[in-house]
Amino acid sequence: MTVMPRPDADFKAVGPLPEAHPPVRMGKIGVLLLNLGTPDATDYWSMRRYLKEFLSDQRVIEKPRWLWWPILNLIILSVRPGPKGKDYDIIWNKDADESPLKTITRSQAEKLAAMVSTRDPRIVVDWGMRYGNPSTPSRIKALQEQGCDRILLVPLYPQSCAATTATACDKAFQALMDMRWQPAVRVTPPWHDDPVYIDALAKTVKAKLASIDFEPDMIVASFHGVPMEYLLKGDPYHCQCMKTGRLLREALGLDKDRFMVCFQSRFGPDEWLKPYLIDTMGELPGRGVKKVLVIAPGFSSDCLETLEEIEGENMEHFMHHGGEKFAYVPCLNDSPEGMDVIHAVVERELQGWI
Repeated sequence: MTVMPRPDADFKAVGPLPEAHPPVRMGKIGVLLLNLGTPDATDYWSMRRYLKEFLSDQRVIEKPRWLWWPILNLIILSVRPGPKGKDYDIIWNKDADESPLKTITRSQAEKLAAMVSTRDPRIVVDWGMRYGNPSTPSRIKALQEQGCDRILLVPLYPQSCAATTATACDKAFQALMDMRWQPAVRVTPPWHDDPVYIDALAKTVKAKLASIDFEPDMIVASFHGVPMEYLLKGDPYHCQCMKTGRLLREALGLDKDRFMVCFQSRFGPDEWLKPYLIDTMGELPGRGVKKVLVIAPGFSSDCLETLEEIEGENMEHFMHHGGEKFAYVPCLNDSPEGMDVIHAVVERELQGWI
């Protein structure tokens, strides 16, 4: 006999079940926010575990295994954990003993849960990481145990990339492979050109402009870089970043000579998407651009790449080469504007389920 969920029964199966049948929970809808990841601590071994998981992902490093594996294990994982741990320690949330990325992602999930609670009581919101903890498989399992037989995956990347969105989905799909009773799954598409997202970015830029004591000569939108080879293989990321940049510039009413797109966080000797942010910060003062405002539209949460790399390394580079004023626009994070974006995306993609 088919057993259907009933809203007034705490979404458990109702009606007669066979004798000794295990408890059944069903009828709820999960929303799982997925972010990149974070080390559990800043010490050498915590950083090494995190970097090994991250840099072992063939979506991130598309080198042949025979070539990359010795480089990773014999050189990078011996040398890199120490310096990266020190970088993380600069931005570490000491009160919560965790990275800002984890703090913000948790808050985004909690605020989204409050926003959708009156929309449909069946919705359960959770969050997880592609690398590190809480892991994606553990959160999918937790949602299923709460009765979620439908799950919306929300990779927190406005622009789609194989090294971010795709690998987050890969991890979720791998978890499904181990489930006898798989929940139905949807994945949110990228929102790089969504009017709600562009409007939110523009509002944060305008708010920052109103709070600083200078008018920037240039506004720079910095996106995380990827190897040029990925673009040539058909990755949509570069095109979506450029479209976001164009739409943001138009929303701000800026001429092309006062706005530019750059790419940051280059790693290794290969050519990556250009122009490189660090090089640009060194060149702009020599071109008469002495005051800059930088925004990072590709990051849904402030993290090492924004707080330490942009506000630290790139700002110092700019000032060292003759810059006079530098300001950074925080990511949308869990701000009202940021939550409006996530809420709008989730509401749209849940249609037909709620």
